[in-house]
Amino acid sequence: MGALDLKRITKSFGATEVIKGIDLEVREGEFCVFVGPSGCGKSTLLRIIAGLEDATAGDILLDGKRVNDVAPARRELAMVFQSYALYPHLNVRDNMGLALKQAGKPRAEIAASTDRAAGMLSLQALMERRPAELSGGQRQRVAIGRAIVRRPKLFLFDEPLSNLDAALRVATRIEIARLHRELGATMIYVTHDQVEAMTLADRIVVLRAGEVEQVGSPMELYNNPANTFVAGFIGSPQMNFLDAAALGFAPGKVGIRPEHLQLSRRAGEIAGSVSHIEKLGGETLVYLRSDAHGLITVRLFGEHDFAVSEAAFLTPDQNRLFHFDTQGSRRMP
Repeated sequence: MGALDLKRITKSFGATEVIKGIDLEVREGEFCVFVGPSGCGKSTLLRIIAGLEDATAGDILLDGKRVNDVAPARRELAMVFQSYALYPHLNVRDNMGLALKQAGKPRAEIAASTDRAAGMLSLQALMERRPAELSGGQRQRVAIGRAIVRRPKLFLFDEPLSNLDAALRVATRIEIARLHRELGATMIYVTHDQVEAMTLADRIVVLRAGEVEQVGSPMELYNNPANTFVAGFIGSPQMNFLDAAALGFAPGKVGIRPEHLQLSRRAGEIAGSVSHIEKLGGETLVYLRSDAHGLITVRLFGEHDFAVSEAAFLTPDQNRLFHFDTQGSRRMP
């Protein structure tokens, strides 16, 4: 179990409304990611679900039961924070089993639960160490293990990888995805990193200024964004937005992803000059400056040699254009 239903959730701090009437269903067993820029309300919404903040209005239903007035500890949730929040004087085993000990569970049950979680997270060899003796990635795995031993209805992750370096973020992300498959648990994950969102989520909830802009699977959002905000936020490098009128269309913007532009030294629909080039080995990013459209990003697969200030031309794939009106909403064909 672990289905979540949010009905018209609002949250205000004084006169400032930060969550503006959000309706959302998270299905049992789903991995749902809240994504959006800083200040969009994603962490506040997660804290409301956890009971760490009170909603100003609206209902929070867990498995059909209203839990607005239920204390956080009784909501059958487990939360993993950006900071590991481990007790420095306790070893890994005791950190992981503390919630069960406080709940009065038998010693044998605590040992079995912590051993099971340690096995899932490859922590068996570290069980007697204290947090100061662990790397950042190991500490985060202990924090995740502490959540697993409680066997909650719902896992809540609040930017859990932000304090890790790039390699550890990738490794821990893979571990979280594997855990979701093994546990079959409902998980809600907050991040500002759209790459994390794309690689982890069954469904992504894109938030802006306390409102839901669009909900869908990663590829639904990538291939069918509802507006320029979603189109620009989902995808890395982000979508280019060109002046529609300069391309012969109705006023507004034309979106084109960097991999859907052909770059040529000879001829094309858009003329410009190379402003910058990033050679990444497996791919090359070329930034072209156009008088009509500003800076345009082109993604080329493999190694390519272009020089800064070199003249170049672009041809968009006409089947890959996204049309947006002057308000930023998608124009459908």
